Amino acid sequence: MRVLVVSGIWPPDVGGPASHAPELAAFLLGRGHEVEVVTTAAAAPAAEAYPVRWASRRLPVGARHLAAAGLVGRRAARCDVVYSTGMLGRSAVGCALARRPFVVKLTQDPAFERALRRGRFRGDPVQFQSSRAAPLLRAARDAELRRAAHVICPSAFLAGLVRGWGVPADRISVLPNPVPPVAALPPRAASGRPLLAFAGRLTAPKDLAVALEAVARVPEVELVLAGDGDERAALEARAHALGLDGRVRFLGSLPREDVLALFRRADAVLLSSRWENFPHTLVEGLAVGTPAIATAVGGVPEIVADGENGLLVAPGDPEALATAVRRFLADEELRKRLAAAAASSAERFSAERVYGELEAILLRAAAR
Repeated sequence: MRVLVVSGIWPPDVGGPASHAPELAAFLLGRGHEVEVVTTAAAAPAAEAYPVRWASRRLPVGARHLAAAGLVGRRAARCDVVYSTGMLGRSAVGCALARRPFVVKLTQDPAFERALRRGRFRGDPVQFQSSRAAPLLRAARDAELRRAAHVICPSAFLAGLVRGWGVPADRISVLPNPVPPVAALPPRAASGRPLLAFAGRLTAPKDLAVALEAVARVPEVELVLAGDGDERAALEARAHALGLDGRVRFLGSLPREDVLALFRRADAVLLSSRWENFPHTLVEGLAVGTPAIATAVGGVPEIVADGENGLLVAPGDPEALATAVRRFLADEELRKRLAAAAASSAERFSAERVYGELEAILLRAAAR
């Protein structure tokens, strides 16, 4: 099978697709398939064992989109199937031009994300579904996804939304994000203060101001945040205003191996998001044996079972989050039980199983 993998970002970019696309490409190559990649980049990506072709981000937005769609179309014509984990519209156009089937991996409602970026909607993805905002963006999303041979969602939460857009249920699969490769890590060492860790984009949906408010109410705990984003300056100012200097540290973006090492050192992974689809950061934390304290939004309860491998609270409530942190710290038996179950609860997300199922979906799509 000849597979074209399309991803909007690629290493050295940081983010889920920038990790997922290279992992899948390597897996498919190892299974004997021919692999090629199309992405966007500011400069030529590093050489791989397969061709990586790119549209320059230095181009104006419209020109960049046309260049990427044309590149997808030209390369798709030489392949049996296209797998798109980004650039949905450009993948749909390119595959239509090349008359090739494509499989889509969604991480969120693309119409919602576009509407949010363009300031046409304020709210969460669930509220967006019942609103009348951005009708043209919705129509484009529905048309693009209905053309797809198959749509892959990392959570049942998102799959339910996709069915509501008119995609037949037999063309939707729930396939979670796989657990990352975990190298041998040192045993967790006792530290002075209990440590909570967050890794991800510092953006409004993560609602990290709630996390800071919660930490301010639990004086014995430290919080480390790995990642960057447009909320960083405001969050740093808020942490200072709350008197959290010395207890909250902002590390900036880290490579995945450093994030895993950070999670291994932490007592718990903290996630205060107001909405999520399937946050890979929780899978990473569980994989290294660290339980989670998180908000029960979107696909989070499909990863964290309250009282089994972590604790769940309602979103937008600093006191509820602080209460969960206090409960976690005060109950040594609970901490040990949650930590003991963490790694085994992530085994269902093994890369071999997830990518094996994805390979089978691509083979079926290529045979159409």
